[in-house]
Amino acid sequence: MNIITIASRELRSLFLSPLAWTILGVVQFIFAYIFLAQLNTFIQIQPQLANLENAPGATEFIATPLFATSAIIFMLVIPLITMRVIAGERANHSLALLYSAPLSMTEIIIGKFLGVVGFLICMAVLLAIMPLSLGFTGPLDYGLFFSAWLGLILLVASFAAIGVYMSSLTKQPTVAAISTFGVLLMLWILDWSSDKVSDPNASGALEYFSMLRHFEAMAKGLFSSADLMYFIIISASFLILSIRRLDGDRLQR
Repeated sequence: MNIITIASRELRSLFLSPLAWTILGVVQFIFAYIFLAQLNTFIQIQPQLANLENAPGATEFIATPLFATSAIIFMLVIPLITMRVIAGERANHSLALLYSAPLSMTEIIIGKFLGVVGFLICMAVLLAIMPLSLGFTGPLDYGLFFSAWLGLILLVASFAAIGVYMSSLTKQPTVAAISTFGVLLMLWILDWSSDKVSDPNASGALEYFSMLRHFEAMAKGLFSSADLMYFIIISASFLILSIRRLDGDRLQR
């Protein structure tokens, strides 16, 4: 129950924040622009697609690229959303109130994480409505669509968990945002420099830790328990680190 209370408080504070509303508005405008650009291109090349066997449909040509591009946009904006989750409390000296409340560090971290994820899911739902609207005019591959959308949700949840942890390390929100973006970018491009021909084992290890590879598989409709567990493990690991960080802070008081 305490977790739900903290999550609702965090979600409410986000919706009361001008920064969060600005991010929401700008991001949705960008999503809409990308969606309309993809839709316009799809309409223009439909005569050529009609002559092809197994031609890509609206899901492959519009929804999947939209989700892929939105993943990069989320990577840019999530550090701005999570930077004040703990760092802001520490800078405002309100973290001591949470320490003195009858709450465990697990409840504080999980509650704040769920509040942030709730805000991100609202953004993802607004994003999903755009390609879903195409279902009124033609067929959609709903299996591929929901696999890609679920992959996006798991990805942004992992981003949020990393952001919460980086925010717990400092009292400067700007430092937390920059550090979060650095970690996310590193995990995103982790296997770009791997040489899969000369050292396939090394590239396989880097590929496993790369968020991009796991998200790409789900965006192609290749849902597997390995990808699901990867995102769960990443999120759980950084949340545990955040809990331990707050526990260490409280013990020093």
